[in-house]
Amino acid sequence: MSERVRLQDGAELFCTAPPRPGTTAVVLLHGGPGLWDYLGPVADLLDTELPVYRYDQRGCGRSSASGDLSVERYVADLEELRLHWGHERLVLIGHSFGAALALAYAGSRPEHAASVGYLCGVGIGDWRAPYKAESARRRAAAGIDRRLTELSERRRTAAEEVEWRRLRWSTDYADTANGLEASRAMAETPLAVNPEANRRVSFTDADQLRWAARTTCPVFFASGSADPRPYANSLLLAAETPRARTRVIEGAGHLPWVERPDTVRDLLKEVIRAAAAGPGNRTRPGGGRPPERRGH
Repeated sequence: MSERVRLQDGAELFCTAPPRPGTTAVVLLHGGPGLWDYLGPVADLLDTELPVYRYDQRGCGRSSASGDLSVERYVADLEELRLHWGHERLVLIGHSFGAALALAYAGSRPEHAASVGYLCGVGIGDWRAPYKAESARRRAAAGIDRRLTELSERRRTAAEEVEWRRLRWSTDYADTANGLEASRAMAETPLAVNPEANRRVSFTDADQLRWAARTTCPVFFASGSADPRPYANSLLLAAETPRARTRVIEGAGHLPWVERPDTVRDLLKEVIRAAAAGPGNRTRPGGGRPPERRGH
């Protein structure tokens, strides 16, 4: 079922919320910033009796417009949602920007974070330069650069907007040709991207390091081996996170559940099991060991 939750400042968030009580719940946090909830396929992979929530972040998708756009505001929104839904602890599974939001919440409200899935987050250090270079290489190899440039430089019709999104997002997949088709469902979603949210909801390496240092729950840093955003940057952040676990999803790009659903299902089970285990072992797993590699 869906609902619109009215927050204290009057903003309304569109949520997909199951009417199920319980101490612990799972919340899926979409990326962007400025996109909408596209994590229904991830929810379908979850093998859990816990309630699973999704929502469009403030100013995004079907949620109301807002001039108050920041990571701090988004963390406060998530806390209001937790109180509204009536759960004490949250398993936070965030994708891309949502990974940073999950970490921000876990570092700001550690008593309410049961575990974190930091899925395809950007980590710390310069990730933009290698990401742009790799994306450009993939576009050139696929022969889509010229058309993408044409569409980027003009006001687009609805059909051209879908085409532009598919061309732009196709390089997020391990195989760009397959990505053109795999990105279709998201590209055809009749919701607008919010570029203002993308500009204003920002964070620094120092922010992420601060959040990470304050976490007390297990944090799983996972990424596709073919994600154009280099996983090495996430590993730098994992090294500064007290209870970090690292995973590589072989043969997958930035949306690994599309290309390796079984591997992502196993990863999600790990994140939820870690939450169920409670405080338990707080030693740092890894100590510089290479990330575990999962995939087919």
